[in-house]
Amino acid sequence: MTTTSNQPVEPRLTSLSHGGGCGCKIAPGVLSEILKGTAALPIPPQLLVGIATSDDAAVYQLNDEQAIIATTDFFMPIVDDAFDFGRIAATNAISDVYAMGGTPILALALVGMPINVLSTATIARILEGGASVCRTAGIPIAGGHTIDSVEPIYGLVALGLVHPKRVKRNADARPGDLLVLGKPLGVGVMSAALKKNQLGDEGYALMIATTTQLNTPGPDLAALEGVHAITDVTGFGLAGHGLELARGSGCEVLIDWARVPVLAGVRELAAQGMVTGASARNWAGYGAQVRLPAGFTATEQALLTDPQTSGGLLVSCTPAALPAVQAVFARHGFAQAAVIGEVAAASQPALVVR
Repeated sequence: MTTTSNQPVEPRLTSLSHGGGCGCKIAPGVLSEILKGTAALPIPPQLLVGIATSDDAAVYQLNDEQAIIATTDFFMPIVDDAFDFGRIAATNAISDVYAMGGTPILALALVGMPINVLSTATIARILEGGASVCRTAGIPIAGGHTIDSVEPIYGLVALGLVHPKRVKRNADARPGDLLVLGKPLGVGVMSAALKKNQLGDEGYALMIATTTQLNTPGPDLAALEGVHAITDVTGFGLAGHGLELARGSGCEVLIDWARVPVLAGVRELAAQGMVTGASARNWAGYGAQVRLPAGFTATEQALLTDPQTSGGLLVSCTPAALPAVQAVFARHGFAQAAVIGEVAAASQPALVVR
């Protein structure tokens, strides 16, 4: 197809991807099957966090004062604007450093693009979007790797530093802790609506605002004595990442559904069927370990499992530490951070919605 000026029209970015954002993730059950053989690999004592608890990043101790955080995240377009796609992907990748309680120090770009389909100008805008987020985070993009691929792919390798005693794993929640979620749910629903041309300008602006908000509270939260565990809610949804917290800690995670914040307009979109295929795949992968209350609707279940791209931090802290945790979130501009549940002792790890 060409315009009247014979300039080729590029396709929508989202039309080039079979799944956008963190909705691209391999389903939890399939991923577990793929990774089960890697557990036998040797683990050096300096590796403070590896793959054992499905945590957000690897952490390797360098000395008594420093540990390096290493993570990578990349995906296919969740939006059609090239600059916004780059911003979202970079924000999402850096989030894992913050989720471990660390401060990012540099990034490497991971770029796979269909060079015969997208113009160099469009590809450059994607990279510019990622670079703008790295500038905000105060880190350089120090290198990277590019390939010619069928679908557009962009993301980062992100490195950070943290004091070994301030590493916050997803496996250290304790019975009696409260759970605080930093961002509202609903990004997956919004992305599904966008792909079907059903997301208006106001909804799009809200989606971009939440997915490009860096999870900067991480290091300050890690410095609080009463904060035991931190993770971020991304592609496996609130239920999936809450369940990882439960499994790693050997506890039961209790979610008070009425207290979970949801982005404006998302419930209505979900009720209209604007949900991602990843939501159903998530439930198929871990639903057997989730207990739902009577009358919990299909729309609510879709939100519970909705894949979040660049989602919020999920913090497990003592009740005494809650005011300090809330103050950190407020200071960093997370006005919708909310207490959404608690952690309880259990003979079998589970996620319970009530």
